[in-house]
Amino acid sequence: MPKKRLREGYTTGSSASAAAGAALRLLLMQQTVNVLGIALPPFLPENGASDAPNQRLEIPIHTVCLKEDCAMGSVIKDGGDDPDATNGLHIEAHVSLLPNTENIILEGGKGVGKVTLPGLPVPAGNPAINPEPQEQIKAAVREACNAAGYTGGVRVRIEVPLGEERAKNTMNSRLGILGGISILGTRGTVKPYSHSSWKATILQGMDVSLAAGAECVGFSTGRRSERLLMERLPEWKELAFIQAADFVQFSLESAADKGFKCAAWSCFFGKLVKLAQGHAYTHAKTAPIDFILLAQWCREAGINDTLIAEIEGANTARQVLDIINDDPQKEAALQHIAIIARDTAHAWAKNSVNITVYLFDFDGTLLTVV
Repeated sequence: MPKKRLREGYTTGSSASAAAGAALRLLLMQQTVNVLGIALPPFLPENGASDAPNQRLEIPIHTVCLKEDCAMGSVIKDGGDDPDATNGLHIEAHVSLLPNTENIILEGGKGVGKVTLPGLPVPAGNPAINPEPQEQIKAAVREACNAAGYTGGVRVRIEVPLGEERAKNTMNSRLGILGGISILGTRGTVKPYSHSSWKATILQGMDVSLAAGAECVGFSTGRRSERLLMERLPEWKELAFIQAADFVQFSLESAADKGFKCAAWSCFFGKLVKLAQGHAYTHAKTAPIDFILLAQWCREAGINDTLIAEIEGANTARQVLDIINDDPQKEAALQHIAIIARDTAHAWAKNSVNITVYLFDFDGTLLTVV
Protein backbone atom coordinates (compact mmCIF):
# COMPACT_ATOMS: atom_id res chain seq x y z
CA MET A 1 0.00 0.00 0.00
CA PRO A 2 1.56 3.33 -1.04
CA LYS A 3 2.34 5.81 1.71
CA LYS A 4 -0.03 8.72 2.08
CA ARG A 5 1.62 11.96 1.00
CA LEU A 6 2.02 14.27 3.98
CA ARG A 7 0.14 17.56 3.75
CA GLU A 8 2.07 20.80 4.04
CA GLY A 9 0.73 23.57 6.25
CA TYR A 10 1.46 27.26 6.59
CA THR A 11 3.34 29.33 9.14
CA THR A 12 2.14 31.93 11.62
CA GLY A 13 3.79 34.48 9.32
CA SER A 14 1.69 33.38 6.35
CA SER A 15 -1.41 33.33 8.57
CA ALA A 16 -0.79 36.90 9.72
CA SER A 17 -0.08 38.05 6.15
CA ALA A 18 -3.33 36.66 4.78
CA ALA A 19 -5.29 38.05 7.73
CA ALA A 20 -3.81 41.52 7.15
CA GLY A 21 -4.44 41.42 3.40
CA ALA A 22 -8.05 40.31 3.86
CA ALA A 23 -8.75 42.99 6.48
CA LEU A 24 -7.28 45.73 4.31
CA ARG A 25 -9.32 44.67 1.28
CA LEU A 26 -12.46 45.01 3.36
CA LEU A 27 -11.37 48.41 4.64
CA LEU A 28 -10.36 49.83 1.25
CA MET A 29 -12.69 48.09 -1.20
CA GLN A 30 -15.54 46.68 0.93
CA GLN A 31 -14.41 43.33 -0.43
CA THR A 32 -14.91 40.18 1.64
CA VAL A 33 -12.67 37.29 0.66
CA ASN A 34 -12.88 33.67 1.78
CA VAL A 35 -9.47 32.73 0.40
CA LEU A 36 -6.51 35.01 -0.23
CA GLY A 37 -3.36 34.40 -2.24
CA ILE A 38 -0.17 35.72 -0.65
CA ALA A 39 3.47 35.92 -1.69
CA LEU A 40 6.00 33.66 0.00
CA PRO A 41 9.48 34.56 1.26
CA PRO A 42 12.21 35.41 0.52
CA PHE A 43 11.76 39.08 -0.34
CA LEU A 44 14.17 41.48 -2.04
CA PRO A 45 15.63 43.98 0.46
CA GLU A 46 15.56 46.95 -1.90
CA ASN A 47 11.83 47.01 -2.63
CA GLY A 48 10.18 44.28 -0.58
CA ALA A 49 9.11 42.35 -3.68
CA SER A 50 9.13 38.58 -3.52
CA ASP A 51 12.37 37.00 -4.68
CA ALA A 52 10.21 34.05 -5.79
CA PRO A 53 7.32 35.78 -7.61
CA ASN A 54 5.80 32.52 -8.78
CA GLN A 55 5.71 31.13 -5.24
CA ARG A 56 2.28 31.95 -3.84
CA LEU A 57 -0.02 30.31 -1.36
CA GLU A 58 -3.79 30.31 -1.03
CA ILE A 59 -4.87 30.78 2.61
CA PRO A 60 -8.46 30.29 3.87
CA ILE A 61 -9.78 33.35 5.69
CA HIS A 62 -11.71 32.51 8.85
CA THR A 63 -13.17 35.93 9.70
CA VAL A 64 -13.15 39.40 8.23
CA CYS A 65 -15.16 42.25 9.72
CA LEU A 66 -15.26 45.97 10.40
CA LYS A 67 -14.70 47.22 13.92
CA GLU A 68 -15.03 50.68 15.45
CA ASP A 69 -11.62 51.95 14.40
CA CYS A 70 -10.23 49.26 12.10
CA ALA A 71 -10.91 46.15 10.08
CA MET A 72 -10.03 42.72 11.44
CA GLY A 73 -9.13 39.58 9.54
CA SER A 74 -8.31 36.24 11.09
CA VAL A 75 -6.80 32.97 9.89
CA ILE A 76 -6.71 29.65 11.71
CA LYS A 77 -3.09 28.47 11.73
CA ASP A 78 -2.82 25.08 10.04
CA GLY A 79 0.43 23.19 10.38
CA GLY A 80 -0.64 20.43 8.00
CA ASP A 81 0.61 16.99 8.97
CA ASP A 82 3.32 18.51 11.17
CA PRO A 83 1.28 20.43 13.75
CA ASP A 84 3.19 22.35 16.41
CA ALA A 85 2.19 24.33 19.49
CA THR A 86 0.60 27.06 17.35
CA ASN A 87 -1.64 24.75 15.34
CA GLY A 88 -5.29 25.81 15.41
CA LEU A 89 -4.64 29.26 16.85
CA HIS A 90 -6.59 32.23 15.53
CA ILE A 91 -4.07 34.69 14.08
CA GLU A 92 -5.69 38.13 13.84
CA ALA A 93 -4.66 41.28 12.00
CA HIS A 94 -6.26 44.58 13.05
CA VAL A 95 -5.72 47.08 10.25
CA SER A 96 -6.27 50.85 10.18
CA LEU A 97 -5.36 53.58 7.69
CA LEU A 98 -2.74 56.30 8.13
CA PRO A 99 -3.56 58.64 5.24
CA ASN A 100 -0.91 61.25 6.14
CA THR A 101 2.03 58.90 5.67
CA GLU A 102 3.18 56.18 3.28
CA ASN A 103 4.60 53.95 6.00
CA ILE A 104 3.45 50.48 6.98
CA ILE A 105 3.62 50.23 10.77
CA LEU A 106 3.64 46.73 12.20
CA GLU A 107 2.76 46.14 15.85
CA GLY A 108 2.33 43.18 18.15
CA GLY A 109 -0.78 43.03 20.30
CA LYS A 110 -2.27 40.55 22.74
CA GLY A 111 -0.80 37.07 22.49
CA VAL A 112 2.26 38.08 20.46
CA GLY A 113 5.44 37.75 22.50
CA LYS A 114 7.81 40.58 23.23
CA VAL A 115 11.56 40.14 22.84
CA THR A 116 13.41 40.97 26.07
CA LEU A 117 16.91 39.59 25.46
CA PRO A 118 19.61 40.20 22.84
CA GLY A 119 20.73 37.52 20.41
CA LEU A 120 17.51 37.02 18.44
CA PRO A 121 16.71 38.22 14.89
CA VAL A 122 14.42 40.89 16.38
CA PRO A 123 15.94 43.53 18.71
CA ALA A 124 14.94 43.52 22.37
CA GLY A 125 11.86 45.62 23.08
CA ASN A 126 10.10 44.69 19.84
CA PRO A 127 7.28 42.24 19.15
CA ALA A 128 8.44 38.73 18.28
CA ILE A 129 7.64 39.00 14.59
CA ASN A 130 10.66 37.70 12.70
CA PRO A 131 12.13 39.61 9.73
CA GLU A 132 10.75 37.32 7.00
CA PRO A 133 7.15 37.45 8.32
CA GLN A 134 7.48 41.22 8.69
CA GLU A 135 8.29 41.51 4.99
CA GLN A 136 5.59 38.99 4.09
CA ILE A 137 2.92 40.94 5.99
CA LYS A 138 4.04 44.19 4.37
CA ALA A 139 3.93 42.54 0.94
CA ALA A 140 0.31 41.48 1.52
CA VAL A 141 -0.52 45.02 2.62
CA ARG A 142 1.12 46.53 -0.47
CA GLU A 143 -0.79 44.16 -2.74
CA ALA A 144 -4.10 45.26 -1.20
CA CYS A 145 -3.13 48.93 -1.41
CA ASN A 146 -2.16 48.59 -5.07
CA ALA A 147 -5.41 46.79 -5.88
CA ALA A 148 -7.38 49.63 -4.29
CA GLY A 149 -5.22 52.46 -5.64
CA TYR A 150 -4.47 53.59 -2.09
CA THR A 151 -1.17 55.41 -1.52
CA GLY A 152 -1.35 56.24 2.18
CA GLY A 153 0.06 54.43 5.18
CA VAL A 154 -1.29 51.45 7.09
CA ARG A 155 -1.05 50.30 10.69
CA VAL A 156 -1.20 46.52 11.27
CA ARG A 157 -1.53 45.06 14.76
CA ILE A 158 -1.14 41.29 14.99
CA GLU A 159 -2.98 39.58 17.85
CA VAL A 160 -3.33 35.95 18.93
CA PRO A 161 -6.14 35.62 21.51
CA LEU A 162 -4.79 32.38 23.02
CA GLY A 163 -1.16 33.12 22.26
CA GLU A 164 0.02 33.75 25.80
CA GLU A 165 -1.41 30.47 27.06
CA ARG A 166 -0.13 28.45 24.09
CA ALA A 167 3.35 29.99 24.42
CA LYS A 168 3.78 27.96 27.60
CA ASN A 169 4.19 24.93 25.32
CA THR A 170 7.07 26.56 23.44
CA MET A 171 10.64 27.53 24.30
CA ASN A 172 9.82 31.25 24.09
CA SER A 173 10.25 32.06 27.77
CA ARG A 174 13.70 30.44 27.75
CA LEU A 175 14.62 32.66 24.80
CA GLY A 176 13.38 35.76 26.60
CA ILE A 177 10.22 36.08 24.50
CA LEU A 178 7.46 36.89 26.96
CA GLY A 179 3.70 37.28 26.77
CA GLY A 180 2.88 35.20 23.73
CA ILE A 181 3.98 33.24 20.69
CA SER A 182 6.35 34.29 17.93
CA ILE A 183 5.28 35.06 14.37
CA LEU A 184 7.65 32.93 12.33
CA GLY A 185 8.32 31.47 8.90
CA THR A 186 11.37 31.69 6.67
CA ARG A 187 9.63 30.03 3.72
CA GLY A 188 5.95 30.57 4.49
CA THR A 189 4.97 26.92 4.48
CA VAL A 190 5.44 24.09 6.96
CA LYS A 191 7.10 21.04 5.46
CA PRO A 192 6.01 17.97 7.45
CA TYR A 193 8.71 16.66 9.76
CA SER A 194 11.42 18.84 8.25
CA HIS A 195 12.58 19.64 11.80
CA SER A 196 13.44 23.16 10.66
CA SER A 197 11.54 24.91 13.45
CA TRP A 198 13.18 22.86 16.20
CA LYS A 199 16.63 23.41 14.72
CA ALA A 200 15.92 27.14 14.50
CA THR A 201 14.97 27.14 18.19
CA ILE A 202 18.25 25.39 19.08
CA LEU A 203 20.23 27.99 17.13
CA GLN A 204 18.32 30.87 18.68
CA GLY A 205 18.92 29.42 22.12
CA MET A 206 22.65 29.37 21.46
CA ASP A 207 22.60 32.94 20.15
CA VAL A 208 20.78 34.14 23.28
CA SER A 209 23.28 32.23 25.46
CA LEU A 210 26.22 33.87 23.71
CA ALA A 211 24.64 37.30 23.94
CA ALA A 212 24.26 36.77 27.70
CA GLY A 213 27.97 36.02 27.97
CA ALA A 214 27.83 32.23 28.24
CA GLU A 215 30.91 30.36 27.02
CA CYS A 216 29.47 26.91 27.66
CA VAL A 217 26.19 25.33 26.57
CA GLY A 218 24.27 22.53 28.25
CA PHE A 219 22.37 20.28 25.86
CA SER A 220 19.74 17.80 26.95
CA THR A 221 17.39 15.40 25.22
CA GLY A 222 14.30 16.65 27.07
CA ARG A 223 12.91 18.35 30.15
CA ARG A 224 13.87 15.67 32.67
CA SER A 225 17.46 15.36 31.50
CA GLU A 226 17.70 19.16 31.37
CA ARG A 227 16.47 19.53 34.96
CA LEU A 228 18.94 16.90 36.14
CA LEU A 229 21.79 18.66 34.33
CA MET A 230 20.79 22.01 35.83
CA GLU A 231 20.98 20.48 39.30
CA ARG A 232 24.54 19.33 38.56
CA LEU A 233 25.63 22.70 37.14
CA PRO A 234 23.99 25.31 39.41
CA GLU A 235 26.68 27.86 38.59
CA TRP A 236 25.63 27.97 34.93
CA LYS A 237 23.12 30.55 33.74
CA GLU A 238 19.69 29.18 32.89
CA LEU A 239 20.08 30.61 29.40
CA ALA A 240 23.00 28.24 28.83
CA PHE A 241 20.71 25.18 28.86
CA ILE A 242 19.03 24.08 25.63
CA GLN A 243 16.74 21.14 24.93
CA ALA A 244 18.24 19.68 21.77
CA ALA A 245 15.92 16.65 21.64
CA ASP A 246 17.26 14.14 19.09
CA PHE A 247 19.40 16.62 17.13
CA VAL A 248 22.72 15.63 18.64
CA GLN A 249 25.05 16.09 15.65
CA PHE A 250 23.36 19.31 14.54
CA SER A 251 23.61 20.79 18.04
CA LEU A 252 27.25 19.88 18.59
CA GLU A 253 28.34 21.05 15.14
CA SER A 254 26.48 24.32 15.68
CA ALA A 255 28.09 24.80 19.09
CA ALA A 256 31.49 24.51 17.44
CA ASP A 257 30.53 26.86 14.62
CA LYS A 258 29.32 29.48 17.10
CA GLY A 259 32.51 29.34 19.13
CA PHE A 260 31.41 27.78 22.43
CA LYS A 261 34.38 26.67 24.51
CA CYS A 262 32.64 23.82 26.29
CA ALA A 263 29.42 21.84 26.23
CA ALA A 264 27.59 19.31 28.36
CA TRP A 265 25.35 16.58 26.98
CA SER A 266 22.74 15.15 29.36
CA CYS A 267 20.90 11.97 28.45
CA PHE A 268 19.56 8.60 29.51
CA PHE A 269 21.05 5.27 28.51
CA GLY A 270 19.24 4.69 25.22
CA LYS A 271 20.27 8.07 23.80
CA LEU A 272 23.82 7.54 25.05
CA VAL A 273 24.11 4.26 23.17
CA LYS A 274 22.76 5.87 19.99
CA LEU A 275 25.29 8.69 20.31
CA ALA A 276 28.06 6.12 20.79
CA GLN A 277 26.84 4.31 17.65
CA GLY A 278 27.19 7.56 15.71
CA HIS A 279 23.52 8.29 15.05
CA ALA A 280 23.29 11.95 14.05
CA TYR A 281 19.57 11.98 14.87
CA THR A 282 18.52 9.71 17.72
CA HIS A 283 14.74 9.37 17.34
CA ALA A 284 13.49 5.82 17.81
CA LYS A 285 11.94 5.70 14.33
CA THR A 286 15.23 6.22 12.52
CA ALA A 287 17.95 5.26 15.00
CA PRO A 288 17.64 1.71 16.36
CA ILE A 289 19.97 0.41 19.03
CA ASP A 290 22.49 -2.16 17.82
CA PHE A 291 22.37 -4.66 20.67
CA ILE A 292 25.14 -6.80 19.15
CA LEU A 293 27.48 -3.80 19.23
CA LEU A 294 26.28 -2.86 22.70
CA ALA A 295 27.04 -6.38 23.91
CA GLN A 296 30.53 -6.11 22.42
CA TRP A 297 31.18 -2.88 24.35
CA CYS A 298 29.95 -4.54 27.54
CA ARG A 299 32.29 -7.48 26.94
CA GLU A 300 35.21 -5.09 26.39
CA ALA A 301 34.47 -3.50 29.77
CA GLY A 302 34.49 -6.85 31.54
CA ILE A 303 30.80 -7.68 31.89
CA ASN A 304 30.39 -11.38 32.69
CA ASP A 305 30.26 -13.55 29.57
CA THR A 306 27.10 -15.24 30.83
CA LEU A 307 25.23 -11.94 30.36
CA ILE A 308 26.41 -11.14 26.85
CA ALA A 309 23.84 -13.33 25.08
CA GLU A 310 21.07 -11.69 27.12
CA ILE A 311 22.29 -8.26 26.07
CA GLU A 312 22.39 -9.32 22.41
CA GLY A 313 18.78 -10.47 22.66
CA ALA A 314 17.48 -7.44 24.57
CA ASN A 315 14.68 -5.27 23.23
CA THR A 316 15.33 -1.98 25.04
CA ALA A 317 18.16 -0.03 26.63
CA ARG A 318 16.38 -0.15 29.97
CA GLN A 319 16.42 -3.96 29.75
CA VAL A 320 20.19 -3.92 29.25
CA LEU A 321 20.63 -1.79 32.38
CA ASP A 322 18.61 -4.35 34.30
CA ILE A 323 20.72 -7.20 32.90
CA ILE A 324 24.04 -5.66 33.99
CA ASN A 325 22.73 -4.06 37.18
CA ASP A 326 24.35 -6.54 39.59
CA ASP A 327 27.53 -7.09 37.61
CA PRO A 328 30.62 -5.67 39.37
CA GLN A 329 31.76 -4.16 36.05
CA LYS A 330 28.52 -2.23 35.45
CA GLU A 331 30.12 1.14 36.22
CA ALA A 332 33.09 0.34 34.01
CA ALA A 333 30.78 -0.63 31.15
CA LEU A 334 28.73 2.54 31.39
CA GLN A 335 31.88 4.65 31.51
CA HIS A 336 33.32 2.79 28.51
CA ILE A 337 30.18 3.44 26.43
CA ALA A 338 30.04 7.07 27.60
CA ILE A 339 33.65 7.62 26.49
CA ILE A 340 32.82 6.24 23.04
CA ALA A 341 29.83 8.59 22.91
CA ARG A 342 31.96 11.54 24.01
CA ASP A 343 34.55 10.76 21.33
CA THR A 344 31.77 10.81 18.73
CA ALA A 345 30.54 14.12 20.11
CA HIS A 346 34.04 15.62 19.99
CA ALA A 347 34.41 14.59 16.35
CA TRP A 348 31.11 16.26 15.44
CA ALA A 349 32.20 19.39 17.30
CA LYS A 350 35.40 19.42 15.23
CA ASN A 351 37.41 18.75 18.42
CA SER A 352 37.10 22.46 19.22
CA VAL A 353 34.60 22.16 22.09
CA ASN A 354 35.40 20.54 25.44
CA ILE A 355 32.45 18.15 25.88
CA THR A 356 31.30 16.43 29.06
CA VAL A 357 28.70 13.65 28.89
CA TYR A 358 26.30 13.13 31.80
CA LEU A 359 24.45 9.81 31.93
CA PHE A 360 21.42 9.59 34.22
CA ASP A 361 19.34 6.64 35.30
CA PHE A 362 15.59 6.78 34.79
CA ASP A 363 15.10 7.58 38.49
CA GLY A 364 17.44 10.59 38.23
CA THR A 365 20.55 8.92 39.64
CA LEU A 366 23.78 10.06 38.02
CA LEU A 367 25.34 6.91 36.56
CA THR A 368 28.55 8.33 35.09
CA VAL A 369 30.24 11.53 33.91
CA VAL A 370 33.04 11.57 31.34
